[in-house]
Amino acid sequence: MRMDLLAKDYLERARNRVIDATSALTRGAYPEVVRYSQECVELSLKAALRMVGVEYPKVHDVGDILELHAGRFPEWFRARIPEVRRISAELAQKRGPSLYGLERLGKSPSEIFGEDDAKNALSEAKFIHKLCCRLFKELYET
Repeated sequence: MRMDLLAKDYLERARNRVIDATSALTRGAYPEVVRYSQECVELSLKAALRMVGVEYPKVHDVGDILELHAGRFPEWFRARIPEVRRISAELAQKRGPSLYGLERLGKSPSEIFGEDDAKNALSEAKFIHKLCCRLFKELYET
């Protein structure tokens, strides 16, 4: 499979996660916003890695892989990698709790994540998705 087609598909699915997260936010389903936002970030960053020919491990947080292969990215993208790594790591840590809660503490997802958490997660997901779409356009559409 061509990497550009795979990356484009990942970015499209990431965009769908933003749509789903936005819808969940309007319904007050804050844990779902966090979950969909994490999925958007994961798909977007995996698309970015595909674009530069990097095979990544099957993990939810690929921030370390981005750092390891930073030299393959344009300077403007490299400059954002520390922020991208932080966002990826934070949302990956929230992935499980956004779906299952913290069972050992008896906390449901809705008790853990509120409106501010949801808005922040969605904002960060949009930022990452936009960054990766810019990378795609630069690499494949110019």
